[in-house]
Amino acid sequence: MKCQKCDKPATFHITELTDGQPQELHLCEEHAREYLTQSGNQPASATSMAAVLAQQMAQQMAVGQTAEELSRLDKQACSICGMTFYEFRSQGRLGCPHDYVCFESQLEPLILNIHGETEHIGKKPRRGSDKSETRTQLIRLRREMDEAVASEEYERASALRDTIRQIENSDQT
Repeated sequence: MKCQKCDKPATFHITELTDGQPQELHLCEEHAREYLTQSGNQPASATSMAAVLAQQMAQQMAVGQTAEELSRLDKQACSICGMTFYEFRSQGRLGCPHDYVCFESQLEPLILNIHGETEHIGKKPRRGSDKSETRTQLIRLRREMDEAVASEEYERASALRDTIRQIENSDQT
């Protein structure tokens, strides 16, 4: 899909409610930045642009929800990487692959709105995809080890460290 203001590919798809009617905009990065700047936001880079768009999507999703429900959602955290939904809304990025499972009910409408589908239909990596589970396990173990050190459970932390080393060494062979 092309930008509505030029011939570049549209990389930002914005839906706004105007007088109760949805209005879709398909813009390239440059025109999206201009559009959002006109709206009062002044993103300085692509990362802040992503954060602004994530914030807008979350605001659209939150229409009709009470502040209490939104506060509860913001505190929901991934058990693997510890990222909260609030951090996603402010940064515009997820922390690990498990976040898609953890925040599924909040992300599904956003993904459907952006991509038109919720299932991946395109190409997949030929190699390396089997290591994803191992990486997720290592993230979880490192987080548990950090928590054990913070709570002064040094025996548990050293056992977790040994498990991490064992997994890392078995991956290298």
